[in-house]
Amino acid sequence: MAKTLTMLRLTTTLSVVVLLLLALHSQRASSYEENEDEDEEYVLDSVFANSTMRRSRFLASSVKKIKKGTSCDAKTNPYVCNGVSANKGSSLLHCCKKHCRDVLGDRNNCGVCGRKCGLGERCCGGVCTNVLWSSANCGKCNKRCPGGVRCEYGYCGYA
Repeated sequence: MAKTLTMLRLTTTLSVVVLLLLALHSQRASSYEENEDEDEEYVLDSVFANSTMRRSRFLASSVKKIKKGTSCDAKTNPYVCNGVSANKGSSLLHCCKKHCRDVLGDRNNCGVCGRKCGLGERCCGGVCTNVLWSSANCGKCNKRCPGGVRCEYGYCGYA
């Protein structure tokens, strides 16, 4: 009877530990995916590219970086994140809900402000793309699988 009770306690404890580890792993994986580019900075291709105002030498030499999520207001300051090209043309910044967003790579603002990509999709070049099965975008944008290898569940040659 004592051995059975001990085995039952060990089995219960082991089950709880396994469940906690699985929960921790899935939480870490999802938080990594959400925050993978949290500290990203955009290097502007030209300072205030859409501005029709004349710029002084002081403004021309100012910082040419914008941190992801920078506050903006399209009405009061239309020159910040208003269709500004960044990162050598790989990013296009727009003011979405008063925050600077890259509409070529943001899953919540893909192509235009407010267009959300679905489950298993990422924003690749402003288009929601299924990265679970696309051989040209396997797991993330622009990750090609080698010739003849299929993309399954976001991995090249999963099986």
